[in-house]
Amino acid sequence: MYIFSANGRAKKAFDDIKEGQMVPFIVYINFVDLFGAEHLCKLFLMRAGFTEIDIEKRKLVPSGLLADPRVIAADKAMAEAVKNGYWIQMFDE
Repeated sequence: MYIFSANGRAKKAFDDIKEGQMVPFIVYINFVDLFGAEHLCKLFLMRAGFTEIDIEKRKLVPSGLLADPRVIAADKAMAEAVKNGYWIQMFDE
């Protein structure tokens, strides 16, 4: 699993986001290699209505943590990514 810190530009206005606004995200992708995980991160953000995706930081989650049910239970985002394959959180700037 990889965790990404990314930014994306809104294609259109929705909720409290203006068209063209750059929005920060944290994205968990449950995938085995970095190349594929990065592309999935970008794809999921594009499907959510964002363009110009820029991944700023990448972090590999050690497999030992993913095998520990206590760690998964303690981290809601990680639990969702294990269950569904990904998890996305948008942040206010």
